Amino acid sequence: MDLGIRGKRALVCASSKGLGRGCAEALAEAGVDLVMNARGAEALESAAAEIRARHGVKVTAVAGDITTEVVRAAVLAEGPFDILVTNAGGPPPGMWSDWSRDDFIKAFDGNMLTPIALMQAVLPGMIAKGWGRVVNITSVSVKAPIGVLGLSNTARAGLTGFVAGTSRQVAGKGVTINNLLPGIHATDRAIALDGAVMKARGMSMEEVIAERAATIPAGRYGTASEFGATCAFLCSQHAGFMVGQNVLLDGGASNTTL
Repeated sequence: MDLGIRGKRALVCASSKGLGRGCAEALAEAGVDLVMNARGAEALESAAAEIRARHGVKVTAVAGDITTEVVRAAVLAEGPFDILVTNAGGPPPGMWSDWSRDDFIKAFDGNMLTPIALMQAVLPGMIAKGWGRVVNITSVSVKAPIGVLGLSNTARAGLTGFVAGTSRQVAGKGVTINNLLPGIHATDRAIALDGAVMKARGMSMEEVIAERAATIPAGRYGTASEFGATCAFLCSQHAGFMVGQNVLLDGGASNTTL
């Protein structure tokens, strides 16, 4: 399917690996020029070079922590953008009694306030052109909260509320905002969480993965490439009637009707 976005320009955050990299690859395959951001300069430059060589699109890499104003300014200076994909690593797991106010502020900065700041920066330009796509990578925890991920539950729920209202305000200008909610995918985040379980319970990594995969109706972890393909569709010309949606990609793990 021709996504109809060849020649568009996208900012993809946390895109040196994992789900962000999957989104960057899928957009590049559709002919979209990229500005990629991630904290690790070496991994980011490597990913940018590979995507540039594979897909023949223009790729600019801007390394740094997107939660800081100086890095956001440097990234946004590469605009204007037709497409924005926000993404950030999730806060660490723990229990409700573990977290201080500073822990919550840090989680809000990464998973709520930074995506909001990026949207506030790019939406006016999209509105002026009469076309734009925003996809926020949030979490399955928005639909089905995960007890040990309380920081993530809280921050991402706040972002979801912002998107719910804002998406309806800009839809008439040709701009859509939607959220992608990943469940368990084969990424570094999953490896880190599986590693913690492995140490805590004295299991092998293979046993931990098999146990988690058994909780997913699809019987496996998701892949970054299929996640990226879904993101690219939401950014396409064909998704202009999808507004303010929270799209689960969890292999059926969330046992909900709606």
